[in-house]
Amino acid sequence: MKVSASLPFQIVYSLYQHEYLGYLFESFVIHLDDKGKLTLQHQNISAKNADEFAKGLDDTDYELIELMDSMQQDAVVKKFNTKGPMKPDDFFLKMYDKEKGNELVQQEIERYLERKRAQILERLKGKMVFEMGNDGEPAWKQIEVLEEKATVLFHFRRNDDNTHYFPTIKYNGEKVDFQYRGSYLVCKDPAWMVSCGKLYSFEKNVDGKKLQPFLNKKFIIIPKNVEETYYNKFVAPLIASFDVYAKGFEINTEHFDPQPVLTISELMGSSNGNLFEKGSNGNGVDNEKMLFELSFKYGTFNFKADHLSPVSVTVDKKDESYVFHRVRRKLEEEKSILSFLTDNNLPLKNSKAAIPKSTAFGWLDTYRDELIKRKFEINQKGKSEKKYFIGEYKITVEVKENIDWFDIHAVIKFGEYEISFKEIRKLILKKKMEFALPNGEIAVIPDSWLAEYSELFAFSEEDESGEPRLKKHHLSLVKDLEEGNLAKVTISNKLEGLRAFEGIDEIPAPKSFKGELRPYQKAGFEWMQFLNKFKFGGCLADDMGLGKTVQTLALLQSQKEEGATGASLLVMPTSLVYNWEMEAKKFTPKLKTFTYTGTNREKNPEKFAKYDVIITSYGIVRLDIDLLKTYRFNYVILDESQAIKNPTSNIAKAVRELNSRNRLILTGTPLENSTLDLWSQMNFINPGLLGTQSFFKNEFLNPIEKQGDQEKTKKLYSIIKPFILRRHKSQVATELPEKTENIQYSAMLPDQEAEYEKVKNYYRNEILENIEAKGLNKSQMILLQGLTKLRQIANHPKMVDEGYEGTSGKLWDVSFMLDNAITEGHKILVFSQFVKHLSIIGDHLKTMKIDYAYLDGSTKDRQEQVERFQNDEKLKVFLISLKAGGLGLNLTKADYVFILDPWWNPAAEAQAVDRAHRIGQENRVFTYKFITRNTVEEKILALQQHKRKLASDLITTESSFVKSLSKEDIESLLS
Repeated sequence: MKVSASLPFQIVYSLYQHEYLGYLFESFVIHLDDKGKLTLQHQNISAKNADEFAKGLDDTDYELIELMDSMQQDAVVKKFNTKGPMKPDDFFLKMYDKEKGNELVQQEIERYLERKRAQILERLKGKMVFEMGNDGEPAWKQIEVLEEKATVLFHFRRNDDNTHYFPTIKYNGEKVDFQYRGSYLVCKDPAWMVSCGKLYSFEKNVDGKKLQPFLNKKFIIIPKNVEETYYNKFVAPLIASFDVYAKGFEINTEHFDPQPVLTISELMGSSNGNLFEKGSNGNGVDNEKMLFELSFKYGTFNFKADHLSPVSVTVDKKDESYVFHRVRRKLEEEKSILSFLTDNNLPLKNSKAAIPKSTAFGWLDTYRDELIKRKFEINQKGKSEKKYFIGEYKITVEVKENIDWFDIHAVIKFGEYEISFKEIRKLILKKKMEFALPNGEIAVIPDSWLAEYSELFAFSEEDESGEPRLKKHHLSLVKDLEEGNLAKVTISNKLEGLRAFEGIDEIPAPKSFKGELRPYQKAGFEWMQFLNKFKFGGCLADDMGLGKTVQTLALLQSQKEEGATGASLLVMPTSLVYNWEMEAKKFTPKLKTFTYTGTNREKNPEKFAKYDVIITSYGIVRLDIDLLKTYRFNYVILDESQAIKNPTSNIAKAVRELNSRNRLILTGTPLENSTLDLWSQMNFINPGLLGTQSFFKNEFLNPIEKQGDQEKTKKLYSIIKPFILRRHKSQVATELPEKTENIQYSAMLPDQEAEYEKVKNYYRNEILENIEAKGLNKSQMILLQGLTKLRQIANHPKMVDEGYEGTSGKLWDVSFMLDNAITEGHKILVFSQFVKHLSIIGDHLKTMKIDYAYLDGSTKDRQEQVERFQNDEKLKVFLISLKAGGLGLNLTKADYVFILDPWWNPAAEAQAVDRAHRIGQENRVFTYKFITRNTVEEKILALQQHKRKLASDLITTESSFVKSLSKEDIESLLS
């Protein structure tokens, strides 16, 4: 029967009992008569049509309607039926069948409906609620929703034979007569009861199951034979949560302050067997764990921290008497204790935390004072007979500088027992983290010692008497210990200055050094002298072009003038041998140098004593190591020392066998691929500085590269800082000229040299015969043709012979220096007169997956290429032909210029360099001119110097250069 929303109406909520689902509610609107009374005209209302009656509804009504919709049988079937469409009758018959019904689903449905009932009942105050009639009449019998909550008192009367148990209910202080009155529970969790037309709710959220038996029963009898079990499992929890009156046993309410109790026990696990590998505790000690359990002691009563009932009850039976001890817990204080533990690295979950063993005992020691302040009790339990030492332990370290070592004096105490540093170190190096004290207790070495003293344990050695000591090059480790208040340190001011690059004496450049050291170069020279004084190895890692060679030669000249005995060995890539020879002649002409290279080299180390400097290559050292290691060199110096970055390579193994008083390495890229590059090079100059390779990998490489550990990065930098000097161009820019020019000499490879000689001999005869027959002027064409072919072969034979399968010395050197400059983050312009040469370089860059910009006479997107190079930070290389790039380009982002082949006119080279060195350039520009030795290129360079004035005035093209050549010049070029 429809109710009109335009006429007076009342919303009511009707309670009825479903055959399977128990008590349900349904919402209705009922038409009101002229006197405002309910009529028989009513209509079901749901969320779908509620808005029609909006004028008579409030927010709570909308909530109630929606909740009641969700508990109707159609909604229940839709939610819990997973077998496809099914009518409600069929679903309930199947689900609630006594033999085949699904009890698990029944329980889920009941839990769901209980939640909905509780939500509805909480919202019914002030609403009209009725019991539904059997005929579906929604307003059959009104139920009064009581405003206040009723109280329940549970009674226990114990006598000789049994115990009687029953509840009494009071509302507003008056006893409620609910038994045998047709009372029923609408909801059990929490209890809501209808009795005599009134709807009761209860304080303390009484469980309806505790009232259900008494709706039609006066009391329950607890037999004597189950009394103790019943008292413990039922009565004690009841006393903890509700009001209880007892006769025949005592209920004592106790008042105490909580005392926190931490109980530790061992959880056995498998050790990973490596002290310095990362394990579950983050410090790699082991996988064995200790279990921490938090509980609280109130007087003699103990409660687990995760059982947070406000009141706890324990039962004490003496003879035939029972005493219930009711303890009200101070949960706020307990939460404060729990927060203290979780905030301080003890991550308790369900009152328990399992943490690695050495971390556990380290934690106890770290927070010992705070635990005492908070009155913690620390207990041990476990099935094993092992008892751990949980007292105070302490390590005190003092480091004193000796002549060649640091002496270590350490006192290590576990309670009253003193253990020597030597013993602790032995244990740690054997990966044993626990040991027995004289009283039988097991002491565990804390992981904090591993974090704070791991390098000290790993790097220390024993002297002849077995006392611990450190090499002097572990200066940074000693200073870190001092700065971290981990050790008392006594060292000289002079040595301390090395770490901060301070207090280094000013030393004049050696008298026989030809040239002037720039201020930063002089500082580098003085730094190397300082290292020499303390017998430390060093790594000069200045940016490419800053003069590592010059600084090293100054050191070697100084060594000679100071009377150092024994030759020094310079080891380098083969391509750099000639450059070192030339630089030595230029800057240190009084140094006696001997180049130990070539297949016909005289293998006699005794000959070295006649010289100051022996120059050789990595390949020769690898081949002749058994011979070379018999001679004690003054210095062994490795140039481009990244050659030994792989510590397992044959060359790295070979150079480590060389015998010398001191060692030095030179590199612009000390770290190319991996942190292990550093270990190999540092281990060469100062063996043991970074520990063993396995220690380094686990202590530094893995944390830095795999976990991005900044603290480990800082630690590593601190250790190597005194022994590595690196200046970038930007740091010394004010000391540099605006343009710095360098000549890089390359050697031809055997196949290349053979090709060059063949072409040179052919053209030499042709040209000289032509000059003899036709005169110099009429021979210029063939002369230019021959010189061009020789220049191309000096670059790469493939430029004249597509079928040539080898490579060239110059390509090796250009590739090497490009890779170095790119690694250091520089931008490079690469110029050549020959497009074919640029193509060969381009192919190499593609092989290395290096992007580059390109410009020659055929390039159409000229400006786009320029903008790419200028604006793309990742684009590092620009290949440019002379004709296309000689003028009109503004490439201020470049700070290196590579000139691949010498040009007839030095002014043309200068124009190319000026593409980078223009207004707007913030960097100093370095130019490298690549010259192939023993070729026409080297002779063109000499002629350029000879004809510099003529060139600047007249020579503008190749032909004009050729015209300026005399017959003697030509013979020199082709000799």
